[in-house]
Amino acid sequence: MHELLIATHNPGKLREFAAIFAGLELTLRTLDDLGITDDIEEHGSSFAANATLKAEGYMALSGLPTLADDSGLEVAALGGAPGVYSARYGGVTGPAQLQYLLDQMQAIPWHARLARFVCVIALARPGHATQLVEGTLPGVIEFEPKGSGGFGYDPLFYLLDEHATLAEISAERKNQISHRAAAARAARAVLAQW
Repeated sequence: MHELLIATHNPGKLREFAAIFAGLELTLRTLDDLGITDDIEEHGSSFAANATLKAEGYMALSGLPTLADDSGLEVAALGGAPGVYSARYGGVTGPAQLQYLLDQMQAIPWHARLARFVCVIALARPGHATQLVEGTLPGVIEFEPKGSGGFGYDPLFYLLDEHATLAEISAERKNQISHRAAAARAARAVLAQW
């Protein structure tokens, strides 16, 4: 059984990865399991750069093969913003962040509100080059928040195939179609080769 560090303190994220990696001979560890409290600064200009910084940084601290991800929202009409700044876009969080995004887009018509969620996973192991995989989820930015599920930008992210926002679909369905799930399935293929 091989150990893999999932570079997170988030138990929900660990559960998502555990479900997708089921059947691989892996024991998943978190930063909390290993008592790692250091924060690796995400100062990269892309999701790939930030995921790589975290994977390689936590691998160096733990000595274990490490998976780290970085993700966010890219809105075409805003030149890809908020991008790597998704968590702190406009200098605000929570409902104020949704309003900030809506304010940025108020003059943009429905057909020009295309967006996508992106998740990049970096897989680092001692003595090898770090490998990157990516998952995306296309959608459209709504004119107002809808739904009470999910988190972050989910109430504004409308899925054409689902006829609903991410906040209006079940957690199970979200975990099947999300950008993180797509990236995790690609990561599983890499881990199976290891």
